[in-house]
Amino acid sequence: MDPRAELVSLLPRLRRFAYGLTGDTHTADDLVQAGCVKALERWHQWQPGTSLASWMFRILQTTWLDEYRTRQRQKTDTTDELPELVGEDGRIVVEQRSDARAVRRAVAELPEDQRAVVMLVTVDGLSYRDAAEALGVPMGTVMSRLARARAKLADALGPKGH
Repeated sequence: MDPRAELVSLLPRLRRFAYGLTGDTHTADDLVQAGCVKALERWHQWQPGTSLASWMFRILQTTWLDEYRTRQRQKTDTTDELPELVGEDGRIVVEQRSDARAVRRAVAELPEDQRAVVMLVTVDGLSYRDAAEALGVPMGTVMSRLARARAKLADALGPKGH
């Protein structure tokens, strides 16, 4: 497969990862776009035969961290907006969205390194080895970050999951 076509096929996974990092669909889309621009500008740095997905996940994570540090310096944090609730059975919709919001909030409160591992392994389904390659850390580090993240999520969500 042509690597650029492979990049296009990775977009849903990249968007899912970016959403996990940012917690906002618009910011996630902007992050994916910025990551793709960086990848195309640095296309000569990608090594054929290596995982394009891992390379792209690393670019997104690095871009997000750089932007996060810039925002921290500027102290311009954005506020979360609650989605509008629509549905036939309002009680069920509210409960489901409340649970989803609680999970998103708990994931967002994880340290950046743990959140990235959770998104890659749990959400995107990467193996520990592939996640380690994408993040540029040893596989044992991925395993320990994931274990700590899962423990924090279990504490934050409580016995009922919220």
